[in-house]
Amino acid sequence: MIKIVKDKDGLYQFVLKSGNGQVLLKSIPFNSENETDSTIKDIKALKKTNGKFFERRTNTDGKFLVELKNSTGKIVGSSGLYTSEAGMENGILNITNSLE
Repeated sequence: MIKIVKDKDGLYQFVLKSGNGQVLLKSIPFNSENETDSTIKDIKALKKTNGKFFERRTNTDGKFLVELKNSTGKIVGSSGLYTSEAGMENGILNITNSLE
């Protein structure tokens, strides 16, 4: 499930949630709802690339996270932290499924 939210500064962000409401990924802030919608359409189209729009990372504490890229390679969102690589890969599957 994708939800668009507007913050107190007037910036927009999309949030990807699992079926049970768990936040899987939050986007960077966007200046307009139109820019947010365009980015969502772009990443939905990338869904067919078999995960090539994900960048897997490890932070300094050894936790895993996923960054979501648009078609130009710009990072447009980040996941929460995972304690294992397997958990991160499962998170990628959940994020991909939430893009429907």
